[in-house]
Amino acid sequence: MDVREIPISRKKGFSKSVLADRLKREDIAYVHFKELGSPKPVRDKLKATKDYKTFFDKMGEYLSTQEQVIEVAYSYISSKNCCLMCFEKIAAYCHRKVVAEKIKERDGNGLKIKNI
Repeated sequence: MDVREIPISRKKGFSKSVLADRLKREDIAYVHFKELGSPKPVRDKLKATKDYKTFFDKMGEYLSTQEQVIEVAYSYISSKNCCLMCFEKIAAYCHRKVVAEKIKERDGNGLKIKNI
């Protein structure tokens, strides 16, 4: 589950189409959730301030407006093994931890989240 707002990359093989094709060859489904990506104004503010607390707070606020997409993401997680992916390699600095928390809240049933 790609949770980048814009799924393109200068890193070879990490843009949406190429990545989806490569995963398909390994029998791994690719799904992109643009709406679960960090909005540009929120990303820009983080770049300017390096204030991760505000960044994660703003992401939480934003994701609270994305209940329908959270529900779709939850339906994938409820029926398949899933991995949230973004570009940031350090989970502590990535918005995907907030996405995972929102999905876990939706679950309300002890969903386990692991960083791999």
